[in-house]
Amino acid sequence: MERYGAGPIIIVDYDPAWPVMFEQERAILHTALGSLLVTCEHVGSTAVPGLAAKPIIDLLVGVRSLGEAESHCIEPLEALGYNHIPDYKSWLADELFFRKGIPGPWTHHIHMMQPSSPLWERRLLFRDYLRTHWEAADTYANLKRRLALECGDNIAAYRDGKTAFIEEAMLNARNDEGRNGLKGMSKRRNPMYHSRSAQSLRSRTRAR
Repeated sequence: MERYGAGPIIIVDYDPAWPVMFEQERAILHTALGSLLVTCEHVGSTAVPGLAAKPIIDLLVGVRSLGEAESHCIEPLEALGYNHIPDYKSWLADELFFRKGIPGPWTHHIHMMQPSSPLWERRLLFRDYLRTHWEAADTYANLKRRLALECGDNIAAYRDGKTAFIEEAMLNARNDEGRNGLKGMSKRRNPMYHSRSAQSLRSRTRAR
């Protein structure tokens, strides 16, 4: 059974420093990986302003080729304190997963894949849905707090406990996307859109 690093799972209130931490880590990754890194997005709960989360920065890292990344990215990321977790490939075949902060507390996760992977769009779609549907985000926060209490340090059980909510949210997001046509999909495939979107969200967060 997979255990959470350094004790029980903890969900904390949103921290405005999380986007700053993402930007700092993205700059470090750009320096370390150079042209191997095509684009990088902030995903997961810490990427949703106002949402309670585990204090772990999730980075969605786009590469041209997963095979090339597996050959050339693991060593420079290990030098930065990341551990490659090959076991995750058994259920995330299109992704290389890295964790920083082992044995704990975990601080950063890298989800490395090709932007053409369905997983790429799925992660961005879920993030963007929570950013624009505050009732769903509140429900998700309450679910995570309850699961953290129930699951202790059992991160696999915690992850499984979120599945039904995530699948329902994805269905709703797909329905929204269908009503809005292909505009949302094309934006999610444009890295410049995400940069402008993140800046806008930070501005609105500071204004509240």
